[in-house]
Amino acid sequence: MNISAQPAIDSSRWQQRIATITTTSHEQIRLNYIDCPASNEDKGTILLIHGFPQTSYQFRFVIAPLAEAGYRIITPDYRGAGQSSKPSSGYTKVQMAEDLHTLVHEHLGIKQKIHVVGHDIGGMIAFAYGSRYSNDVASLIWGECPLPGTSTYEAVKGSPEVFHFVFHQVPDLPEFLIAGKEKEYVKHFLDKIVYNSAAISPEDLNHYALAYSQPGAMRAGIEVYRAFEKDAEDNRNWREKHGKLKVPSLLMMAEKFMLAQSAESMASEFHEGAEVSIINQSAHYVAEENPQDFISGVLDFVGKH
Repeated sequence: MNISAQPAIDSSRWQQRIATITTTSHEQIRLNYIDCPASNEDKGTILLIHGFPQTSYQFRFVIAPLAEAGYRIITPDYRGAGQSSKPSSGYTKVQMAEDLHTLVHEHLGIKQKIHVVGHDIGGMIAFAYGSRYSNDVASLIWGECPLPGTSTYEAVKGSPEVFHFVFHQVPDLPEFLIAGKEKEYVKHFLDKIVYNSAAISPEDLNHYALAYSQPGAMRAGIEVYRAFEKDAEDNRNWREKHGKLKVPSLLMMAEKFMLAQSAESMASEFHEGAEVSIINQSAHYVAEENPQDFISGVLDFVGKH
């Protein structure tokens, strides 16, 4: 297991904000987000979408460098996570993408196309965003997840490696068993699929554990998984109606993670001409384990679009 010290975090220009948005179903939810302006020239906006069991905090090493490169960085806690609302429903990735589209284009008033980058659950949301709002997306980067609706998802969803895909489908029981042990549960995932063991410190673990110990937070995190089969149906139906996604896309996977060899397959099933990038010296938590290569990979791709 590789050990590499954490880089410094520059949060001096972060603006932590709360938005109250109204969805097309007339639901009001609160979204917590970081808004970091570009430091010099305005090259556009990058939306960073986190995964489970994490929050927007997972991008702490990359927000400032991406902004220094000329991009406005919007980094929300998605519905159910961090300091955002934790409603009892609405965890399909299409709905979660709608939440973020409303944040960006209505609440923030951004009119130009944006670059969407998603990791893990955020990757699923990013695909939903890119496919359902393709006219508003300049480029799409997603990875570190088996996209529901793909053959990879069907192949791995019952694997012991992702036992929680099945465990989280059981009504009520996971929440009951995890209650009071949120830190231990979060730690399991952070320990299990990391290569750079210094990337996530004990303080970082405490941050994520506290986030998922809030009332309703773990239930919301589990509901995200309970929506997977509906997500798979939604994605297959979208492809049947619209064909493969034509938005410029990159699948970014980690060298040391189980899905690295599946990227090409997923790309060909749902994208036209998507590229694939493998981040070396990293397992699942790419933006924390190897932030420099994550930053370089993002900038190289969005810079072309």
